[in-house]
Amino acid sequence: MNKRDFLKTTTTTTILAYLSYYLPGREKPVMATEKEHQFPIEKTEQQWKETLSSEEFNVLRKHGTERAGTSPLDKEHRNGTFLCAGCQSALFSSETKFDSGTGWPSFNASLEGSVETTIDKSLFMSRVEVHCSHCGGHLGHVFNDGPKPTGKRYCMNGIALKFVPS
Repeated sequence: MNKRDFLKTTTTTTILAYLSYYLPGREKPVMATEKEHQFPIEKTEQQWKETLSSEEFNVLRKHGTERAGTSPLDKEHRNGTFLCAGCQSALFSSETKFDSGTGWPSFNASLEGSVETTIDKSLFMSRVEVHCSHCGGHLGHVFNDGPKPTGKRYCMNGIALKFVPS
């Protein structure tokens, strides 16, 4: 096998492996820390399916991601609180929301004790995944490129949040 054929084969195999991971119906592997963690709000998969829309279920329970720019909460600028769409627990204050330009609602801080994090090693990289500390729902990811004073950017799926104006 020459170098060109080797590169074609390697590239094709990598792409197919990547795409097969994201086929509909395939579950994202759950990290041991998530499996072992007991959250105050526990429901069966069927109970979650009965209480969430299919889009909410995909994001909150299957670690999906909504398309950038599709959530009206990205442009929400009123005073209020952002809640978990799964369990209605308060997660973020509108005071910490900012326009990150990413197309997802972004915050520089969460409410104390409202979220937990795990390491997400999908997409051939390592990211910090954010979960609701009450029900374990997947919310999005947090990055270290946000504004002062925290330097954090909690990049959240709008479908995983509900907004309550104050």
